[in-house]
Amino acid sequence: MGIEITKAVAKAGFKTIMACLPTIRAKEKFFAIKKETNGDIELLSIELEKPETIHNFVEKVKNDFGAVDLLINNAGVLYPKKKDVDGKWDYTTMVNYFGHYLLTKKLLPIFNDNGKIINVISLTYRFGSIYPEMFQCGRDSWVQQVFNYSNAKLALLYFSLDLAEQLKVRNITVNCSDPGIVGTNIVAMNSKIFDKICDIFARPFMKSHKNGAKTAIYLALDENVSKITGGYFKNEKQRPVIKRFLNNNYAELLKLFTEKLLIERNIIV
Repeated sequence: MGIEITKAVAKAGFKTIMACLPTIRAKEKFFAIKKETNGDIELLSIELEKPETIHNFVEKVKNDFGAVDLLINNAGVLYPKKKDVDGKWDYTTMVNYFGHYLLTKKLLPIFNDNGKIINVISLTYRFGSIYPEMFQCGRDSWVQQVFNYSNAKLALLYFSLDLAEQLKVRNITVNCSDPGIVGTNIVAMNSKIFDKICDIFARPFMKSHKNGAKTAIYLALDENVSKITGGYFKNEKQRPVIKRFLNNNYAELLKLFTEKLLIERNIIV
């Protein structure tokens, strides 16, 4: 979906930063997009599980661009097996929630008033929960990773709602985009049997990358939603967040757990 989002934003006239893993594939996609759109695009590397690369990315943006008007946190992973960061922290959770949290927080000082932040979440947030050990590696199974993914997307939802309230004074809108079930590489478990069944029976009914990106693009570019903040959008329409996730103390607990994680990882925001 990131490719489609980048193309749409570049075509709309934005000076665009394509933030990607430092891979050959990213470079190939970058040159293809630049050729297709003839847009003002720059490729910068970032690895969301590594705070030092987030810091370097933000410093590069500060020095070369000066300010930011639009941030779309689209990156997502669902690693099929237990994978740790620094020997303790869950890779899936660090990328899908904490990396976006840290990147957004570090960019806020150079964010222009009246800007937009769009966080791509997932319908799987409804299976998530917030608890003290959520950032740590759990059991070594793909089922555990699915729960970690759901927890991270729920955390990103709460972060978005909280940030939307904080930034109203600056007229910066913060909204969530739920792309639905999209046939990306994330829908794979590196299991020949599981992936084969998925390819045959499920993938044909999933959204294309282009369709999956539509809601994020809508939030980024459509003037009809330019004043809405704290919204959850799916299929280019605002939808309510499930009530049970609003009538609890998860959001406050997440703040506490995130602050503790910052201290334990020795990170200053």
